[in-house]
Amino acid sequence: MRRSLKAREARLAFYLLLPTVTIVLLIVIFPVVANFWIAFKDIRLGDLRAPKAVVRERILKTPTAPGEQLVITYRVENRSKNPIVSTTIRDSVPAGLAALTLPPECTLAAGRLTCRLAGPEPRQRVTLTVTFLAEKAYFDAGRPSPRANRPLVETRAKNPLLAKPWTAGNLIRVFQDPDFWPMLWVTLAYTVFGTTLSILLGLFAAQLLVVRFRGRNLFRGLFLFPYVAPVIAVAFVWVFLLDPFSGTVNALLQKYGVASQPIPFLSQRTWEISAFGASVRIPLALTAVILFEGWRYFPFAFLFILARMQAMPAVLFEAARVDGAGPWQTFRHVTLPQLLGILGTLFLLRFIWTFNKFDDIFLLTGGAAGTETITIKVYDYAFARADLGLGAALAVVLFFILAFFLSLYFRFAPKGEV
Repeated sequence: MRRSLKAREARLAFYLLLPTVTIVLLIVIFPVVANFWIAFKDIRLGDLRAPKAVVRERILKTPTAPGEQLVITYRVENRSKNPIVSTTIRDSVPAGLAALTLPPECTLAAGRLTCRLAGPEPRQRVTLTVTFLAEKAYFDAGRPSPRANRPLVETRAKNPLLAKPWTAGNLIRVFQDPDFWPMLWVTLAYTVFGTTLSILLGLFAAQLLVVRFRGRNLFRGLFLFPYVAPVIAVAFVWVFLLDPFSGTVNALLQKYGVASQPIPFLSQRTWEISAFGASVRIPLALTAVILFEGWRYFPFAFLFILARMQAMPAVLFEAARVDGAGPWQTFRHVTLPQLLGILGTLFLLRFIWTFNKFDDIFLLTGGAAGTETITIKVYDYAFARADLGLGAALAVVLFFILAFFLSLYFRFAPKGEV
């Protein structure tokens, strides 16, 4: 039975898209699989480089006349934590030296000394001693030093990523870290408040610029500046503005009597505020980075919300005006219901991106003063402490936390809005 034209077209489309889909899956899935693999291995940063044996040649005894002995030692050392399968040493022996004693791992043929040994094991040192008898030809050649040519060393070792045993120790260490739960709460606070602030600012900006007025397009372009500007540039501008000694913000606060002393916005964990006879302690540095997050990424929400508002039917607003609805009632009962779908999508996207954010906090505070998030800790584990396995384990925990929040969103999001 011949296939229908529709079935053949679908089959052709599948084969045409298969290479692209395969490449995308490899690009996306391979890093995830590699991260999970490393998370269950005791891998250090130095393990990414294959272990190599270090060989030092030393002459213990030098002959002064024919018939005397020349003694050479080769010290083979494995300085890494990873085993070496085998080591081969090749060295040139000057003419006129005859082998008296050779280790069982070594052979001498045509002036070429070759030593093959298993290992050495991690942190192990092996010494090979070779004894030669100096003949008259050796002195006739001017007593050349055996160390004139450095020995050639070949090392064969297994890849530590494949050879190391599986272990759950990294995950256990992550949850046993006393900083884990405070760091998780800081990450959630930074993500939720930063995401909410960026969406609220984007909604406010869209409300301002959806109305027609002269110069509207110019203002729309200016509102995109925080998002399109290089993060390293705007971060250093904020660091300069918030500097307690030379920053503009502190200078203005002290000039107008708002603050009696400089405020270290990015270097102090908490700040006490007294008002109406009560004192409140706020997380100062965390608040500063949340404000930066909301300011930098509100243009993203602004674009989406503005596009949705421009697509709303004008008849809805005309009907609201006819019914006597004011600006707030129009926004609450007409505009906001139309924006719920895009607001939910924006919150999901910004939540995921903010939860994974690294560069903003790293450039502003480096994770100090109570602003250390999970991504900053992953960097600290993997590179500052050179423990890739521990960093990958924390990244796996981050993956499952995001998967949990995603499942909640898809479970409770209104139907048709996902």
